[in-house]
Amino acid sequence: MRRFAYLCLVALGVGAAAWAWYDVPGFADKVSGFAANVPGFAANVPGFAAKKQPAAKAAAAAPVHTAIVQSKSFPVILNGLGTVQATNTVTVRSRVDGQIERVAFEEGQMVKQGDLLVQIDPAPFQAALDQAKAKLGQDQASLINAKQDLQRTSILSKGGNATQQLLDQRTAQVASLTAQVAADQAAIASAQVQLDYTTIKSPLTGRAGFRLVDAGNIVHANDQNGILTITQLQPISVVFTAPESQLPAIAAALKSASLPVTALSSDGKKELAEGSLQLIDNQVDTASGTIRLKATFENRDGALWPGLSVTTHLLVNTINDAVVVPDSAVQRGPNGLFAYVVGADGKAELRNLTVGRIENGQALVEQGLAPGEQIVTSGHYRVQPGGALRIVDAQDRTTDQPLQNRLE
Repeated sequence: MRRFAYLCLVALGVGAAAWAWYDVPGFADKVSGFAANVPGFAANVPGFAAKKQPAAKAAAAAPVHTAIVQSKSFPVILNGLGTVQATNTVTVRSRVDGQIERVAFEEGQMVKQGDLLVQIDPAPFQAALDQAKAKLGQDQASLINAKQDLQRTSILSKGGNATQQLLDQRTAQVASLTAQVAADQAAIASAQVQLDYTTIKSPLTGRAGFRLVDAGNIVHANDQNGILTITQLQPISVVFTAPESQLPAIAAALKSASLPVTALSSDGKKELAEGSLQLIDNQVDTASGTIRLKATFENRDGALWPGLSVTTHLLVNTINDAVVVPDSAVQRGPNGLFAYVVGADGKAELRNLTVGRIENGQALVEQGLAPGEQIVTSGHYRVQPGGALRIVDAQDRTTDQPLQNRLE
């Protein structure tokens, strides 16, 4: 009876040990050392010799988005910051003293060259003109009489009936009156100019600013504030800067063709106008190491305004048959720039790159990639060199999450 109870206890212990071996994590490793020191233990425990550690799971393929390396034209663009400047700005002032009778413009109005702006009371200047004309008529009559006297004296002098002195006096009188008539004509012209100045017209086509005077005000020729300011908006200019290192390339390109310039909003998100480079400044700013440039824009829709800060894109050159990839494919590592290329076996290959420029989301690859290769554009944080890749298709994408979150 005792022997039977002993055998039952042994069987129960062996069963419990076998259950722990298969189902308790880490139990097999702890028992292995014990079993090695107990003779016959492995032979008496069912399945101990056949028990093996579970195999490590294979690494999951990294989900990624990809793109094809392309060969196409790549624009070389210089980005800069600029300020819009009016092509011409004029402060309109009165050139005569007088009282304003009429203001013929509205603030902010587009005025054309020759349009009436302000009318000054012309009465005093008209009177001065009439007086000059009357003086001219008087002197002209005196000149006619003097010429007749000179003619009679000349005839008498030839017959010995007039002295030479009288003849000389009459000759001088005619010359004096001739000069006086010429002075009267100049006075008339001056009075006419003063009268014309009472009508103030726009010297150019542009937009009128704030009105600085009202009808009834007295204006003077030496007033400093003026009557209004007119700025020419069409065409308009943008002055911006470029690094001095780019000066030779810009100058060489400008000699052969007009260089396009795009003006964008200060945040670079909205295109405002298209123009062309017109001028390179005659000296480099040694303090900043930049050169000033001026571009001209038609500005037909009035998007550019004097004083506005803008971002500029200057197209210097276009490289044909360039190797171009999305800039998101270019990664930076401890050894420099690199990209992951999808191999023929669907595994990732790390490729070191030499990148020239990055513009508008496109990178110019000078060395490291060939057209037609497939490269990883997102999901890099899960990719390992030589690791398997799973290319995400349209069904795997969602529109309500960022790309990085979708791949996590």
